Parts: sequence; C-alpha cells; structure tokens
Amino acid sequence: MKKLLMIPDRYHLEADVELAKKYSLGYEYNDFFNPSVLDNKNEQAEIVKGYRDTYLPQYSTLHGAFFDVIPFSLDEKIKEISMLRIEQSISAAQKLGASAVIFHTNYNPFLNSPSYINEWISQNENIWSGILDKHPDISVYLENMFDTTPDIMEELSSRLCRHQNYGVCLDYAHAALSKVAPLWWAKRLGKYVKHVHINDNDLVSDLHLAWGDGKIDRHVFYEAYEQYMNGATVLVETSSYENKKRSLEMLVKEGFISV
Repeated sequence: MKKLLMIPDRYHLEADVELAKKYSLGYEYNDFFNPSVLDNKNEQAEIVKGYRDTYLPQYSTLHGAFFDVIPFSLDEKIKEISMLRIEQSISAAQKLGASAVIFHTNYNPFLNSPSYINEWISQNENIWSGILDKHPDISVYLENMFDTTPDIMEELSSRLCRHQNYGVCLDYAHAALSKVAPLWWAKRLGKYVKHVHINDNDLVSDLHLAWGDGKIDRHVFYEAYEQYMNGATVLVETSSYENKKRSLEMLVKEGFISV
C-alpha cells in the first residue's frame, strides 16, 4: 500500500486532521525551514506542542532549511551557518518524531565546469556522510531543486547510498521544469529514491498547483512510480486545503491510491 503525506497547516489543523485520517496520510512539516523559526526556541516549542496536542500521524517527514543553505561553500562563515541550519532542522524533526528530513541540493547549474562539478560532488559526499553518520536514527533525503539533469545527483547518490539512512527525494514537478524528461529522472535515480514530491505546474514555473490543474502528464508519473520508484513515500506538495483535497480526489479517481 502506498504511503502518502500532506503538508499540515497548523492554523487549520482540524480540517487537515480529518483529511489525513480519511486518506491515511502522514505529515511533512513545513514549519521549520524559516530561519526565524529555527532561531526562536519558544516558537518552535509552541509549534511542536500544537501538533502533539492535536494529532501526530504514524509516519512523518520534515522539510529542512533551504534558504541560502550552502554547506559546500568555500566561505567558512557561510558553511558554518549552513551546518547550523541543517542541525537545527534535524533537531526539530526529532522533537516531532519525524522519520526523515528533506534538504535541497542547492546546486547552481550555471557553475558547470568539470572541475567545479567534481569538487561539488566530493564536498557534498564528505558533508552528508558526516551528517548521516552523526544521525543514524533519522533519514536524510536530498531533493533536486535547481538541478537541470539527474547526472550530479546520481553520482552523489552512488557514493552516499552506503548509508542506510540516505535517500533521494525526487521532486517530480521540479524535474518537469528541467532539461530532461521527468521519466528519465525516475529511471536514473529510481534505485535511490525513497521519497517523492508531486504537485502540478504549467511546465514553465514551479506553481505548486493541485494535482491535475496543470500540464504535467500524470499518467507518465504513475508509470514512472510503479516502474522505478515503487515503495517510495509520496508527498502531495501543495498547501491550501482545497488543493490538497482536490489532489487526493484526483489520485483516487485515477487509481493511484484508494480510500
């Protein structure tokens, strides 16, 4: 049985809890990637308490910090704050009992010389290996963001997959905006993919539309999932209640999930 997740809205939890229970959904917390929240222990505690006092699903993930998070930077100050944000994100996930934290690769596709790419892969291998070793009880999933092809993620993943708690989060909507067909992303990265983000867009901008409201070929996704990513958890990555509801109804209608 497929495991689907939704983004809970802590300001309207009653409706989201009802939706989560109806479709047996887990949560992907999106409350902790903002630096101002990560630096405010009182606000963090309040958010955690709000979820704990209302409803905690059996399975959850958390989206980690990504604003200007460049742990592979040559600037030691930038690297230092980036590592702090990563650790803060993991700490927040642990407080909520989340099983995994998602981080963006934040690779800059305009820096594409072979020497830069090789150094980027080497730096990221060392950085994430250290984090994975330090936190063996929580998984870390790296998500394609600005990546225009799966090549670099594939090479990095081939080096990190020795860690049981490593995986790829394939953002299918991001892949649909890249230079390479999303089916090819799934084929190339499938054996490393443990988590998938889906939403819809116009194939031009990352709009986070309800599933079915844009131009992404949904049936190609269903085929790609079954063939290459079967078993990966899937986040319906859209925020408004109405978009979540309509996305889930579409996934049921087209036979990807059942109620």
